[in-house]
Amino acid sequence: MELTSDALVNTLLAAGSLSLLLTLWLWPRLARQRPLPMLGRIALLTVTQVTVLAVMAVSVNNSFGFYTSWDGLLHPGGAALSLTSSGHPKSAAPATEALVAPTAEGGLETVTDLPKGPPEEVGKVESIRVTGKESGLSDQMFIYLPPEYFNPKYSRMRFPVLVALAGYPGTALHLLSELRLPQTAWELQRTGQMVPSVIVMARPTVAEPRNTECVNVPNGPQTETWFAKDVPAALRSTYRLGREATSWGVFGYSTGGGCALRLTMRYPDVFGSAAGLHADFAVPEDYSTGGNLFGGDRALVNQSDLTWRLNNLPVPDISLLLVSTRKEEDYAATQAFLGVAQQASTAHPELKVDSLFLDDGGHNFDSWRRELPASLEWMSDHLATPQDREPRP
Repeated sequence: MELTSDALVNTLLAAGSLSLLLTLWLWPRLARQRPLPMLGRIALLTVTQVTVLAVMAVSVNNSFGFYTSWDGLLHPGGAALSLTSSGHPKSAAPATEALVAPTAEGGLETVTDLPKGPPEEVGKVESIRVTGKESGLSDQMFIYLPPEYFNPKYSRMRFPVLVALAGYPGTALHLLSELRLPQTAWELQRTGQMVPSVIVMARPTVAEPRNTECVNVPNGPQTETWFAKDVPAALRSTYRLGREATSWGVFGYSTGGGCALRLTMRYPDVFGSAAGLHADFAVPEDYSTGGNLFGGDRALVNQSDLTWRLNNLPVPDISLLLVSTRKEEDYAATQAFLGVAQQASTAHPELKVDSLFLDDGGHNFDSWRRELPASLEWMSDHLATPQDREPRP
C-alpha cells in the first residue's frame, strides 16, 4: 500500500479499532498482579497506542505532504539526491535515464473528480518524473495537457505553459486534490475564459524534508537551477511547448507563491509572468529552512529579497499578480511590496504589477480556491501563444 493511500489509513483504522476491542475484552482476563498478566496489559496498551499514533501520523502526512512515498520516508532525499565531492547535488539515477518519464508515483489515482472523457475532449493529466541535467535533481510532477493538445488541427502548435507550485509542506498532489487546479483550468478553457495551456504541477521542495524556497543552497540542493533551467529544458524535450519567456508563467500559493515571484524576477528570460497567492517576499529563516539557507552570505540573502531587488537591481520586463486577503497576516507585507513594485513600474513601464484582495479569508485552501479562477484568467491574459510551430515531418 502506498504511504498516501486511503487503503493504508483504513487499514490502520481497522487495526486500531481491533486493538481497542481486544484490550476491552482481554483486560479483565489479565487483571492478576503477576508478571505474565502485567506484561500482557502493557502489550495491549502499547499496540493500541502505536496504532492510534500511526493513524494520526499518516493522516497528518497526507494533509501536509511531508512524505509522498515509503522511500521518501525511509530514505529522505536518498533516492533522488546525492552530493558530489564539492558538495553540489548530483543525480543518483543512471546517465541514460530519460529527462521525462511516466511514473505511477504521486497518488493520481486518488483524485476522482478529474473531467471524464477522451483526451481530445477533456484533456489529460499525467504523472511524470523529471530529471535535471544541470542540478542533478529529480522529482515527480503532474502535467495537464489540454484537449487541443490531442487535436490533429493543433498537431504542430507549441502551447503556452503554466508552472504551478504547491506550498510547504505540501505535495504536487495538493494542486489537484485540494486546490483543484486542472479541474478549474479545464472549466475556464471550456468556457473560453482561459487559452488552452499546458499546466505543470510541482512541489517547491525537491530535497525533502528541507524547505529550500526554490533557491540555490551553497553546497546544497540547486533548486533554483532545477526550476529555471532543468525543468523547462526537460519538458521542452518531450512536449510541444513554447520556447520564449512570454509563453511561460509561474503560479503558486504560500511558499510556492514566493517561489513563483522570485523565479520570475530572477529569470525574466525564462518566465514572463507570475502570480503569487499569499506569498513571502524574502526567504524566511526558520525551522523549515534549517536556518539561513545561504550560510550567512549577505549578497545571496539580498538577491533573494524581492524588495531589495527592485530597489537595487535593474527592473525586469515581467508581469506580476499579487493575491491575498485583507484579513491575512501577510496582507501588510503584500501591500508594502505592492507599493514598491508600483513605484518601480512608474519609472520602468516594462514591469507590470496587478493585485487582487479578498475581503476575508486566511492562509488556507478555502481562500486559495476562491482566488484561483481570477488568478488563472489573469495568467491566461499574460501567456502569449507561441508563434513558432513544430517542423513538418
